[in-house]
Amino acid sequence: MPLGSQPKKELTSASYYFIVMNPEQKYQELFEQMYSLCEENNWGDPFSYARSREIHLAGLLGHRVADDYSGADAYDHNNKPVEYKSTIGKKLTATYNGISVQNTWEDQVKYLQEEKIGKYKHHYYARYKSGKVIEVYKLTADVVLSILLPPLKKQFESDKVKKDPRLGYTISNKLILQYGEKVYAG
Repeated sequence: MPLGSQPKKELTSASYYFIVMNPEQKYQELFEQMYSLCEENNWGDPFSYARSREIHLAGLLGHRVADDYSGADAYDHNNKPVEYKSTIGKKLTATYNGISVQNTWEDQVKYLQEEKIGKYKHHYYARYKSGKVIEVYKLTADVVLSILLPPLKKQFESDKVKKDPRLGYTISNKLILQYGEKVYAG
């Protein structure tokens, strides 16, 4: 080989991928790869609601991704169902909305305790920035219920006519930090 000449490097598919593809093509390729990965692992559509974040958080926290979209978001180390909430906001908050209204307040509390909130012993709240998890806090279902019940009762008993009669409330950053346990810091 002549002095100063370099052997030609073979163009690998990975280098071709980053050199030749435009941003839209790269996105399309990654989108399809992510979808295929989720299909292979029976995780469902990663682009449905916040499913991609559920899959991401489960991997980060060592949990198992739930098989379907209704019910638990994942299962913890003890195979107990857990609830995930995530935000891209500047502060960590958790929104519980679209809560079905029951006939009486007693029925509403029972529904919240047994079917909606209380059936998940732990609720995890994650804040994302630029696709990365910044922080994750964990609250118990009992604490979540103690925070949610007073404002939900007020909504339940309100005579105000709303387009959407379902209940909802956002747990503030202050309450999450006050009552939660920090389980991850990015």
